[in-house]
Amino acid sequence: MAAAALAVSSLFAQELTNFAFGNRGPRIVSPELKDGKVTFRLNANYATVVKLSGNWMPNPWTDTIDMQKGEGGIWEVTVDAPTPEIYTYNFIVDGVAVNDPLNDKVQRDGSRYLNMLFIPGERSENYYEAKHHGSVTTRWYNSPSLGYSRRMVVYTPYGYENSKTKLPVLYLLHGGGGDEEAWTSMGRAAQILDNLIEKGLAKPMIVVMPNGNPNQKAAGVLGIEAEPMDRQDPKWQNAYVTSLVKEIIPFIDKEYRTIAKASGRAIAGLSMGGGHTTSATILFPGTFDYICPMSCGIRESDHLDADLQGIKKAGYKLYWIGCGTADFAWPGTEILDQALTRNGMDHVLFASDGGHVWANWRLYLNTFAQLLFK
Repeated sequence: MAAAALAVSSLFAQELTNFAFGNRGPRIVSPELKDGKVTFRLNANYATVVKLSGNWMPNPWTDTIDMQKGEGGIWEVTVDAPTPEIYTYNFIVDGVAVNDPLNDKVQRDGSRYLNMLFIPGERSENYYEAKHHGSVTTRWYNSPSLGYSRRMVVYTPYGYENSKTKLPVLYLLHGGGGDEEAWTSMGRAAQILDNLIEKGLAKPMIVVMPNGNPNQKAAGVLGIEAEPMDRQDPKWQNAYVTSLVKEIIPFIDKEYRTIAKASGRAIAGLSMGGGHTTSATILFPGTFDYICPMSCGIRESDHLDADLQGIKKAGYKLYWIGCGTADFAWPGTEILDQALTRNGMDHVLFASDGGHVWANWRLYLNTFAQLLFK
């Protein structure tokens, strides 16, 4: 008993020791937002050169700002705060990219984890936590068409579990390089919907975020091997959008209290997911009453007008397009806008500044979500 007590005591002491190690030295804060400035700090006495890299800089891929070494080996730099939004940054320490160990706010972009910098303001006010929180869960569903079980993320609004009300569903699709967690990690989808619903600006809705890579069972970070995929192989053509309509929608309608008809369904997606949005609505007209492609556009073809006429004949309530004027997808967006116009289809073209970036896609979700199911 004495030996056991001593062992437990030693383990507890070790935990306290580790805790103490983590709090040695001067307390530093990073990032620190004050009076329109942001100060970044890093405790790296061993380093010879430390730089700050941030995606708000003129060239977010190569631009850096030198940090200065101060007392106790604390590197520091103060910059003007960028305009209200969410930004990402990291440090370059002797040529090696490292995250800010003092900032626990991170997002995952593919296999990269980056620190987030929140700048408050009207544009970003719905990206923070609301008073009431919905639930974000991961669900596995069977896909006979693809031949394996697959993972998706589902948002249900605050109070869903204690209600019997049926709700509409937004199918929210990610872009190339993303997965089922992209919209909750980088897009702040849960926070945006929580805030809009709490303020009465959006209808309570379920949001379904599937994995748009048909060869993946789940996000790559789970370590589940993806199937080999030749994108030129006809078997993969429209495999995902077919699974979305034929398998994911029935699964959601069975597992959740949904308004299981077109008037209770919206589809939206960015970039690759925007292409999935246009494909799903062309191939399965009348499935979604609310259609919101972002940063994708469309190509002219000899069947484009007939494709759009199929959507028009089936009926819809909102066709909302969002794209940045500096986005490489802008020319294709203009083609889609012109095609909808010549086919007599009411639609909204939301043109923003900037390019193919999450700052725009968060803005678009925050904008069109207020128009759905009304």
